Amino acid sequence: MSSFRAPDLKQRQSSAVAAKQALLEKFRTASDDPAAAERAAERAAIAKARAIREEERAAAKEIRRKELAEEARLEALRSEEMKREAQAAEALVAEQAEQEKLALLAEQKAARDARYAARKVAKKERRKG
Repeated sequence: MSSFRAPDLKQRQSSAVAAKQALLEKFRTASDDPAAAERAAERAAIAKARAIREEERAAAKEIRRKELAEEARLEALRSEEMKREAQAAEALVAEQAEQEKLALLAEQKAARDARYAARKVAKKERRKG
């Protein structure tokens, strides 16, 4: 049985140089290939379209954010207006209740005064008679 003899240093170096040369030649031919240039142009166009779509989405998000902010501002204004109207209505109801209370008190006072006057008249008639 014969033993395996590894290649010597010079053979290994020359095969490494040949491999490097073959790899370089492969890349040179690939860079000169019109199909590769076409693919690179396609990739660039796709990347550009993607960037444009992302910008459009970002602009749409910004517009929507501004619309939402405007809606929130308008809602706050409506809420404030409703609050003022509710306070005005409460003030009106309170004023009416106060007027009703004063009217009731005046009516009660008039009734009391009438009773006192009737009692006074009855007392005078009893003294006369």
